[in-house]
Amino acid sequence: MLKKTAILFYSFFTFVLAFAQDNNAASQHPTAVTETTELSEKEKISQENKEYIDHHILDAHDFSLMVDKEGHHIGFPLPVIIYDEGFHCFMSNAEGNGGEFIHGFPIESEGKFYKLHHEKIYRTNASGDLKVDKDHHPTVGKVLDLSITKSVLIIILVAILMMVMFVGMARSYKTSLVPSGMAKFLEPLIVFVRDDIAIPNIGHKYKRFMGYLLTVFFFILFLNILGLLPFGINVTGNIAITFFLAVFTYLITTFSANKDYWKHIFWMPGVPVPMKLIMMPIELLGTITKPFALMIRLFANMTAGHIVVMSLIGLIYVFKNVIAGVAFPFLTFIIYLLEVLVAFLQAYIFTMLSALFIGMAVEEHEHAH
Repeated sequence: MLKKTAILFYSFFTFVLAFAQDNNAASQHPTAVTETTELSEKEKISQENKEYIDHHILDAHDFSLMVDKEGHHIGFPLPVIIYDEGFHCFMSNAEGNGGEFIHGFPIESEGKFYKLHHEKIYRTNASGDLKVDKDHHPTVGKVLDLSITKSVLIIILVAILMMVMFVGMARSYKTSLVPSGMAKFLEPLIVFVRDDIAIPNIGHKYKRFMGYLLTVFFFILFLNILGLLPFGINVTGNIAITFFLAVFTYLITTFSANKDYWKHIFWMPGVPVPMKLIMMPIELLGTITKPFALMIRLFANMTAGHIVVMSLIGLIYVFKNVIAGVAFPFLTFIIYLLEVLVAFLQAYIFTMLSALFIGMAVEEHEHAH
C-alpha cells in the first residue's frame, strides 16, 4: 500500500507541477508607481507592508530568504523556461537591457526579447515596451511559462521528501513489523486516515482509494507546515494548486461512481416526475460545486491566515509605540499557533470531504435496506 501511495503521488504531482506557477495576477516586484501625490510616512509604511505581504503570499520566479536594510531581497534565482516558437531557458537573475530580468528588465534569447511583468512573462522589444490598456493590463499575449517558480520548487521538494519517507517506511516493514524511525510518526497518521476518514465515509471499498487519500492528506499537510516558515512558502494558498487537487477528487469521484449514484442525479427514485425534471439540473450542478468548495476552502483559509499574521507584524511598524510593540507580537504568536492547528485541520478536512464524496459515489443503496 505504501509503495502504491508513493507511485500515485509521483504521478499526481507531475500533473500539478506544470500549472503551479500560473495563478498570480499581481507582482512581487513592482516596476512602476502611478501615485503622483507625495505620501505621508504612515502611508509609505502601509504601502511597504502591503508589498511585503504580497511578496510573502504570491508565487515568484526567484526564492527570497530575507530582505536587508536597503530593501534588497537576499536569496537565489530559479530557472526560467518558456516556450515561444521553441524553448528558451535562462536564470531569473540574468542580466538584460538595464538590469536583471527578475526586476522587470527585458532579456534577449535567440533574437527575441522577453519581459517579466506582474510575474507574467511577455514578449516585447529591446527597450522592454509593453502596450497596456486603460487598466494597465498588457495587450500582448503571454508566452507559455514552464518555469521552476518558488511554488514549483517546493512541490518538487515535497515530492522527493514523500517518496523517500514512504518508500523507506515500506522497506522497513520487510524486516520488522514494529515501526522504527520515521514510521513512528507516519504510522499513526496513516492509521488515522484509514480508520477515521476512509472506512467511515467509504465503507468496505475503502482500500481502492487509500492511495489517493494518503497522498492528498500528506501532500497538503507538508505544504501547510512549510507555509508556516517565514520564507514566503504559500503553495496551498495558490489557487492553481487547490484547483487541481479538487479536480483529482472530482475525476476519481466521477469515474468511480456506480449506477445508483447517477440514478439519484438524473432520475431520482421515489420522486414525482415534475420534481425529477427540476432536481436533475440541481443535482448535476452539485457534482461541480462540491469540488469547487474544496478548492475555495483550502485556498481561502491558508491565504487568509498568512495575510492576518503578516498584517499584525506590519502594524508594529505603523504605530511605532510600546503598546503596539507588546500587543501585536503577542497576537501574532497566538494567531501563529492557530495556524499550526489550521495546517493539520485543512489537510484533514480536504481528505475527509474527498472520502465523503467518493463514498457517496460508490455507495450501494440496495444493500442499505
